[in-house]
Amino acid sequence: MSKRSRRIPAEPAEACVESLSHDGRGVARVDGKVIFIDGALPGERVLFQYTARRRSNDEGRVVEVLEVSRDRVIPRCPWFDRCGGCSLQHLAPDAQIVAKQRMLVEQLRRIGGVEAAEIMPPLIGPRWGYRHKARLGVRYVQAKERVLVGFREKRSGFIVDMDRCDVLHPGVGMRIGEIATLIHSLQAYRRIPQIEVAVGDEVAALVFRHLDPLVERDCARLRAFGEQTGLHIYLQPEGPDSIFLLWPETSELVYRLPEFQLEFCFLPTDFTQVNSELNRLMVCRAVELLEPRTDERVLDLFCGIGNFSLPLARSAGEVVGVEGEAGLVQRAQENAARNGIENVSFRVADLAREDIAMEWREEGFDKILLDPPRSGALEILPRLRAFGAVRIVYVSCNPATLARDAGELVHRHGYRLLSAGVMDMFPHTAHVESIALFER
Repeated sequence: MSKRSRRIPAEPAEACVESLSHDGRGVARVDGKVIFIDGALPGERVLFQYTARRRSNDEGRVVEVLEVSRDRVIPRCPWFDRCGGCSLQHLAPDAQIVAKQRMLVEQLRRIGGVEAAEIMPPLIGPRWGYRHKARLGVRYVQAKERVLVGFREKRSGFIVDMDRCDVLHPGVGMRIGEIATLIHSLQAYRRIPQIEVAVGDEVAALVFRHLDPLVERDCARLRAFGEQTGLHIYLQPEGPDSIFLLWPETSELVYRLPEFQLEFCFLPTDFTQVNSELNRLMVCRAVELLEPRTDERVLDLFCGIGNFSLPLARSAGEVVGVEGEAGLVQRAQENAARNGIENVSFRVADLAREDIAMEWREEGFDKILLDPPRSGALEILPRLRAFGAVRIVYVSCNPATLARDAGELVHRHGYRLLSAGVMDMFPHTAHVESIALFER
């Protein structure tokens, strides 16, 4: 395609939307070429404005919906059309689940060449105020003469001019405007680029990243804000290891899994699940699927702070958790001791390395739980057959890598895919969290 033909047309065009893309945009074809359209839903006929043209595909945004999908709803957020935090608020919640299930099934078939014998009912939790972890951008905008705090705009580095967020935990989400005003009152208002949000069952914490040392007056204002709101205030002058508590004198972030009589302590920058209520449902389902018994050894790979390891240890004879980040392993050990669990041990190992040493293999494992990052678990899969596990539960935050790994397990390593299903960890976004059960 020549540069001339890739010029963006000034006039809107019309398209019939066929499906949803992996990031929540409508997919259509114009003159045989694929176009991704922001704000469009399957089954709709829309008038759209081109925003980009490429050799392989084009992009656009809805100008007018000419034929409306029955699943279209009015977004709750007034910034939805600009904010990159959500992509599906215009799609009815039940239809979001259907779309995510369809995406999972299609990825399993297309990428992995596998089909689940059963599609499990979806796990659904709260749809508003659910987000307990987030990273908010901060920027002083000269043209507006004020500080903006929030998520970044879709496909842009700009920060949305917002004063609340309905998907964030309300203890933080309803205070976005207050936080922006607070930062603007600081001497260092131009030198604070981001805020890390972490919410436990009782306490919410904010970690302020600052590029220059803060003067005492700024620290005093941050402390006062913490006292006024009850938010715990941390400062991060450099890398993650530099984080320290400013207010109050002591702080403890905790979440609980009451079904297993467990309490987990974590640091504000530790990886924990974004949606705490959905996490409870997810852990229950994982343990139910794995069916650990008192005469079995269970391996939990990518174990983090023990989110699955400790519940599994309530039923299994022995659990070994393996994680690449030493700090998370330390927290997992502390959480085991905190809950009086002695039949679990933890190891530090980089599971993305093909030459990984496995001194923790010992006598093999009866069952395995996998909860890898978005990149999946491809490097460790060839080792799983040697463990002798009869059952594997795979928790995934990326259906594409789950599908790839499912194909490996089924076609190369002697497992069959018994069941799979989605979990609505991130309502109103295109993010698909899923769980799958494999058996030898």
